[in-house]
Amino acid sequence: MHEGVAFPVLWWLLDKRGNSNSDERIRLMETFHKRFPTAVVSYLCADREFVGQAWVRYLLLEPSLAFRLRIRSSDKIEHDGKLMPARVIFAHLQVGQSQRLTGICQVWGYPVAVEALRLDDGELLVVIAPIKTQDLVKDYALRWGIETLFGIFKTRGFCLESTHFTDPQRLSKLFGLLTLALCWAMRTGLWLHQWHPIEIKKHGRRAKSLFRLGLDYLRHLVLNPSASNEPGFLQSLQLLSCT
Repeated sequence: MHEGVAFPVLWWLLDKRGNSNSDERIRLMETFHKRFPTAVVSYLCADREFVGQAWVRYLLLEPSLAFRLRIRSSDKIEHDGKLMPARVIFAHLQVGQSQRLTGICQVWGYPVAVEALRLDDGELLVVIAPIKTQDLVKDYALRWGIETLFGIFKTRGFCLESTHFTDPQRLSKLFGLLTLALCWAMRTGLWLHQWHPIEIKKHGRRAKSLFRLGLDYLRHLVLNPSASNEPGFLQSLQLLSCT
């Protein structure tokens, strides 16, 4: 995660519809640890589609992996000896209100911390984490960087779905190429922003994202080859270097 954007480092393509199951996610994490043995993971974020008893059990095994998992409002929470759906426990929350449950909480039979927030659209956001974890909802908010990544890969950037690729191997290679393009555009945007800071609008956000700034600049250089653009293009190529 950098500048509000999630960057892929490892991915699998599944030859099926829908989301992954617990076994597939566990194998993915085992592969990650083997390939990046020295990586320090602050915590793992996952949406409601990526939950379940086996998954939580794996994350809590020693050495445990910190997590912030969103559960469904229909999932049941055992709180102070009572087992009820999350939507019942937090039914009193108004828009913008949050609550962290005190006392003993269990989800799928495992002790966890539980915090909920009523979103602007009225939907309930319920996050679980290892006990004694603080700021569950605040930490989980960083998961939005994944949605930003999806937007970049799809409609707001590379239009990945327009390729209509179906072969997993070809898709995986294309995904890797787009990841490199993402890094190039982001580094270019950061470089340009250092020289000419992006305007901040009244709502407090940048007028243009770092990705869009970098992508537009690179696209201009590639589509308009000229002697005057050559120095800028050569400089942008240096941003691809790891040194």
